[in-house]
Amino acid sequence: MRIIENFNRDWTFLAGFELAFASARQSGENVQLPHTAVELPYNYFDEKSYQKAFTYQKVIAWDPRFEGREVSLVFDGAMADSVVYLNGIEITAHKDGYTPFEARLTPHLKAGNNLLTVKIDGSENPEIPPFGGVIDYLTYAGIYRDVWLKITAPVSIKNVKIETPDVLAEAKQVTAKVWISNPTDQALSGKVTAVLKDGAGQEIARTEATVSGAEVSLGFSGLQGITLWDIDNPALYRLTVMLETAAGTDETTSRFGFRSAEYTIEGFKLNGRVVKLRGLNRHQAWPHLGYAMGRRGQEKDADILKYDLACNIARTSHYPQSKYFLDRCDEIGLLVFEEIPGWQHIGGEAWKAESVQNVRRMIERDWNHPSVIIWGVRINESQDAHDFYVETNAMARSLDTTRQTGGVRYITESELLEDVYTMNDFILGMEEMPGHNRERLVLRDQREVTGLDRKVPYMITEYGGHMYPTKRFDQEQRQAEHVGRHLAILNAAAGDPSISGSTGWCMFDYNTHKDFGSGDRICYHGVTDMYREPKFAGYAYASQGDPKDGIVLQPVSFWARGERNIGGVLPLIVLTNCDYVEIRMGHIVKRIEPDTKTYPHLPHPPCILDHSMVTPEEFGEWGMTWRDGELVGFVNGEEVVRRHLPADPLPTALDIAADDTELRSGEKDTVRVILRALDQGGNVLGFFDDPVEVSLEGPGRIIGPSLLSFKGGAVGVYVEAGNEAGHLTLSATCCPFGTKRITFNVT
Repeated sequence: MRIIENFNRDWTFLAGFELAFASARQSGENVQLPHTAVELPYNYFDEKSYQKAFTYQKVIAWDPRFEGREVSLVFDGAMADSVVYLNGIEITAHKDGYTPFEARLTPHLKAGNNLLTVKIDGSENPEIPPFGGVIDYLTYAGIYRDVWLKITAPVSIKNVKIETPDVLAEAKQVTAKVWISNPTDQALSGKVTAVLKDGAGQEIARTEATVSGAEVSLGFSGLQGITLWDIDNPALYRLTVMLETAAGTDETTSRFGFRSAEYTIEGFKLNGRVVKLRGLNRHQAWPHLGYAMGRRGQEKDADILKYDLACNIARTSHYPQSKYFLDRCDEIGLLVFEEIPGWQHIGGEAWKAESVQNVRRMIERDWNHPSVIIWGVRINESQDAHDFYVETNAMARSLDTTRQTGGVRYITESELLEDVYTMNDFILGMEEMPGHNRERLVLRDQREVTGLDRKVPYMITEYGGHMYPTKRFDQEQRQAEHVGRHLAILNAAAGDPSISGSTGWCMFDYNTHKDFGSGDRICYHGVTDMYREPKFAGYAYASQGDPKDGIVLQPVSFWARGERNIGGVLPLIVLTNCDYVEIRMGHIVKRIEPDTKTYPHLPHPPCILDHSMVTPEEFGEWGMTWRDGELVGFVNGEEVVRRHLPADPLPTALDIAADDTELRSGEKDTVRVILRALDQGGNVLGFFDDPVEVSLEGPGRIIGPSLLSFKGGAVGVYVEAGNEAGHLTLSATCCPFGTKRITFNVT
């Protein structure tokens, strides 16, 4: 049977590379994967610091398990130009920073110690997508995903593709195509057995087929009692495939779901019913760590999108992302729009050929994920390139007939070669541009965008973003406008049946090149900050969730008389999924109903208090005493939530909140901790920026500096467990609050 072992520990890392390094062990830093070559500051840095070559080395001792077997290393992802050497001999190279590759060790292994050397070149090589032009994101160098030691029989299973045709029929079907790896070209004959199990591990059916070549197909039919995978009930099944030949046995298990997904002119249909898509774009980046976040952080991002931001879809802008992220999307019912690497630029013929292979590698890796509903086969926001995009579409369709293709563009009347017209519509805000004489418009009619005389399957893949960058600590009035723009587009998309849905730009702020950042190498385009702490606009999404999944009651205000231009807090937007809200100031009580007139299509319109609802005497004009406020939310006539808004907010408590306090040793487990400065009502102090010193005791480390500053009343810290079990204690010391601690258990 095959053996798959984690191969992340005890690598030697050093900056630079010379060919002679491949034949001799070098001295350097002992590191564990996933690893970023350069841990960048939070902001204000030189992105060229990682755009060079680096060396990773590890000794592989001969293992009796290698005898007569196939031995290889599987790299889940390395950025960007990778070359692998064993004992000084180059054994493979890979020029795609986002998909896995396998290095076959078998012919080069010897008794005793074997020197493995990996050259990683973080240079922006113009022959490799997405490079060759400018890029609005960073491509952090390093072996930033897991590496696995793989030991199999000489003849083994290379890949398995699972399809579930006609899932709406009462009796369900499964087909599986199995590819055989036979690197030594041994005579091939044998048997493949497939076993279908439900999520609880109970066997449903099994079948077998004879193997005589490099491929074999199997199938099940007449399956009863199958549960469809859906966003509210993501039922998963497992298919275990066993190969038996004269060379030995091999086995692999793939997880999948029974579901249909189709973009139509009536909208997106999941299992035959229309589902309005509401989501955000996601980069795979974190402060300091860059791309090198392990399983926990990848899974947490999926959870934030689904549970905290009430999204039902994520777009993996602008490249394939971690398998852990996709696995979690499968588990929680979060749909995914996945696309190939690229940003506006199309290179030469070699570049295009590599991009076509990016399509192949992306689909072959991810075709069994039920969460993935569409393949993005066009370079994000690129110009038309007929021959190139004919080829990328043809590649996708030849590999997977069950999913449609999309191609994200921002130019109108772009040639439609894909199945779905996917458009970045930044019209909202264009009225502010010089020479743009059009009235304020939220979204364009799709036929104006496409230039076609008919409706086609259509989705908005980006909006907002650079049209209105907003910091979490910006003035209240700007943040309120930021909220309004997101609400307006969510409402417009929800109200147009021909729009399948939208993914806003974007989930969180991110580090970027100097060409695009706010001077400090950060794009402040997110509805949360880089630590995933929500801006007010984050609650525009969160408030669209069902109240049974969590009550949202968030005023778009810091409740201060002098924060806005001219003063006051009106109009006061309250983002909520309550049926209605009451606001109380002393003896004044005002009931605020959802604004269904402005936002008729939102599941939960905001409640808005404006000047027409109060008198100057009730709310108080400039120069009058400012009073405490209280918000109360009601569902089905019952009070479900209450927020106290002090008129005189003071630093009262330091909240220290970890995503989890149970960590795993030996796998570079990293957890996010958010520090929040709270007032006496438990609200974040929106402009608190004092320094805070953090320290850690125990087998682990703090990622980044130990002296931080609050940013808009909150700041994030990442704690990484080491290789030993024990306890970690994180201490945070800030002058108004003293010291507060949190303890982690590392097993």
